[in-house]
Amino acid sequence: MTALHDLDARTQAASLRSGELLPHELAAHYLERIARIGPAIGAFVEVTRDAALARARGLTRPATGPLWGLPLADKDLVARAGVPTRYGSRAFRDHVPLRSDELAAALDEAGAVSLGKTATPEFGLTGYTETAFTPPTRDPWDLGHGAGGSSGGAAAAVAAGLLPVAPGSDGGGSIRIPAATVGIVGLKPARGRMPIGSGVDSFAGLAVSGPLARTVADAAFLADAMRQLRPYPHALTAPHARELLPAALDPAPALRVGVTTVSPWDDAEDIVLDPTARAAVDLAAGMLDRSGHAVDALDWRPHGYAAMFHVVWRASAARLPLTEEQLGLVEPVTAWLVREGRALSATRVLDALAAANAFERETIAAFGGSDAVLTPALAQTPRPVGWFDAEDAERNFAQQVRYAPYSSFVNVAGLPAITVPVTTDAGGHPVSVQLVGRPGGEAAIVSLAAQLESARGPLPHPPLW
Repeated sequence: MTALHDLDARTQAASLRSGELLPHELAAHYLERIARIGPAIGAFVEVTRDAALARARGLTRPATGPLWGLPLADKDLVARAGVPTRYGSRAFRDHVPLRSDELAAALDEAGAVSLGKTATPEFGLTGYTETAFTPPTRDPWDLGHGAGGSSGGAAAAVAAGLLPVAPGSDGGGSIRIPAATVGIVGLKPARGRMPIGSGVDSFAGLAVSGPLARTVADAAFLADAMRQLRPYPHALTAPHARELLPAALDPAPALRVGVTTVSPWDDAEDIVLDPTARAAVDLAAGMLDRSGHAVDALDWRPHGYAAMFHVVWRASAARLPLTEEQLGLVEPVTAWLVREGRALSATRVLDALAAANAFERETIAAFGGSDAVLTPALAQTPRPVGWFDAEDAERNFAQQVRYAPYSSFVNVAGLPAITVPVTTDAGGHPVSVQLVGRPGGEAAIVSLAAQLESARGPLPHPPLW
């Protein structure tokens, strides 16, 4: 028998609009699953049951807004008035904002029903979701492993059927890393493509908002809805961008796909690609070749990326609004990043930003002969809970780079990227690849990802489904 959480988000949305399904029925179904399954996963740090049910019952017809009645949740970096918003940090343990951030308010206007707050590492700074004062967020496929980060709670919730889809944010891989870790789809839009979380107004243009979903079509559906949330505040061409759902449903004509397992960290870190990740790339390349696309090896040899990104990442942490007293409450990795960032000279920061701009231009030129570039999603298999060093910040950073060396460069270059599972390993865990698009080229990578999904066939659900 098909349960409500077995339905994809688009089917749920259509059933809500037709009246076949009522918003409070769907919200209650997910809230029951969160209460029963959620504690084992640690996907939620706050569940707003009463407010969610009241909101769902208060929605009136006609159904308006692209997300009318659909259950979602806020990443705990997004403030919602009256709901504890802790940013994953003990320093904000008792923080209850009086006003909602723009994203939370806009999702409400779109008709969504927030069920609470999904877990994130402290201030979203790391690629794994384990904080000092909340349970770790775990991979629903193997509860001994972490779910990645920083949108780890959102990804784990979607993978476990605690949410149909979820919004996330990605400043260095924070959508794609957890999506690949738990075997779902994660889409990072190009800089400037989203009206909220565009990246244009973030430090170095890194952080953008985007969707997490179990299917490519659902990711496209949520991305299209998120693009409708607000007028665009910047003078960009994004409002005229093609909708993504048609690209997910209709195969693209023959495209040029470059393939590389090179990462920009290779000249600074000991990056070792796990055989399962390499096999997934080879499998995906073969799938695309058989689908009629021109698939060729990409000759890409970036240099000097590590030195630039080390400065940019520390400088971004320096801007966190933390007093010296609060720095005594945050985790060692956070305190190190903030203090290192604040010690940087203006010259070093400006030089790093100039190097980032040069890297963006060089990468776009290097990828210019391809409509999309296929890479591994992760270099290693999902890491055990507690694997990342919680005390030695420099070792911690190196561990994160070795786990996910294919993520942050996409943010620096401002390009779109999507991760999609294409196979399973010997234990049945999904293994993903990444497709990187041209500037504004979301439609091409969404179409290719959908074709990989179709060629792969249905995946099993995690054991606790």
